[in-house]
Amino acid sequence: MRASCAPRKAPPRRSERLVFSGRFVGVLLLAPLLLLPTSSDACDDPPVFVTMKPQGALAPSYGPGDRILYECRLGFQPVTPGQVLPLVCQDDNTWSSLQEACKRKLCSNLADPINGQVIFVNGSAEFGSQAHYVCNKGYYLIGASISHCDISGSGVDWSDSPPTCEKILCKPPEEIPNGKYTNSHKDVFEYNEVVTYSCDPSNGPDEYSLIGESKLICVGNDEWSSQPPQCKVVRCEYPVVENGMILSGFGQKYYYKATVVFKCKDGFNLHGDNTVVCGENSSWEPELPKCIKVSTRSTHPPMPSASDSKPISPTVTPRLTHPGHPSPTDATPPNDAEGLGAGFIVLIIAAVLVGIGLLLCLYCCLCRRKKKGLK
Repeated sequence: MRASCAPRKAPPRRSERLVFSGRFVGVLLLAPLLLLPTSSDACDDPPVFVTMKPQGALAPSYGPGDRILYECRLGFQPVTPGQVLPLVCQDDNTWSSLQEACKRKLCSNLADPINGQVIFVNGSAEFGSQAHYVCNKGYYLIGASISHCDISGSGVDWSDSPPTCEKILCKPPEEIPNGKYTNSHKDVFEYNEVVTYSCDPSNGPDEYSLIGESKLICVGNDEWSSQPPQCKVVRCEYPVVENGMILSGFGQKYYYKATVVFKCKDGFNLHGDNTVVCGENSSWEPELPKCIKVSTRSTHPPMPSASDSKPISPTVTPRLTHPGHPSPTDATPPNDAEGLGAGFIVLIIAAVLVGIGLLLCLYCCLCRRKKKGLK
């Protein structure tokens, strides 16, 4: 029996283990992908409708043959009563066709209030609509002026109760010192009714003036068109403008709203408004103007009068002269010099003319000689 001493090779166990581990990790990574539904296994998310919603909760996914039943949202009702609204996932993983099949519910009809009317904003009483209430002239609204068609339980109804229109009435206006108003015996005044105030006679030297609106109108429930006026003495001082005069508005006394127009005397200019009015505080409005004297200042020196004129002798300035030489200040030549200058100019002109004549004669003689020579 022979024994071999050759060494035995060990199997590559470590590399095999590494290959096995890599395959195992790959399987683990691919496993979740295999579990996910592919596009060929389910439909997309179901569509969303305005008037409808799914019955109950939605499933995580829907495969071919699965169906969803829809119902109307609150405030809506089926167009066809009792109609079933299904949506089916088809074999090609698309949803079947389904259109909006619900319409808005209607709130109850609203009648016009007495002495008023109701106006539907969009012309109907459908869910989401508004109703506006208005009263006729001479009446005012008690209650909500706008009502909404809203959800009420499983149906719809108006948000507020209908208002009413009541007649506009005013209580008597305020009484004023030193004055009165018409129909003061009445306890109630109707819409558009007018009262007129007036002042009582004064016991003193000056009469009362009515300050404010004399007529008040009942324009709303217990509402008058303005505040009551006042009756008091308003008297302005006599208007005096220095160097001025009154053009219109003459009087001995000037009471409320008295108007005066001014003008200035000759030689004066008016500064301010020429028209003033006696105001409620016994003062002129605007303030009195002023008359300012016109300036007579001139830029030219005054001319002497004929009585003050006197003959003025020329002033002779002494100057130094030398014998045989004229003075440089002699601006005016003597008359003889002027005559000599004019004669000298005439002689020069005559000499020029004679010279021109001689030149012409000489030229003619030369021309004749040339002609004779040619012959």
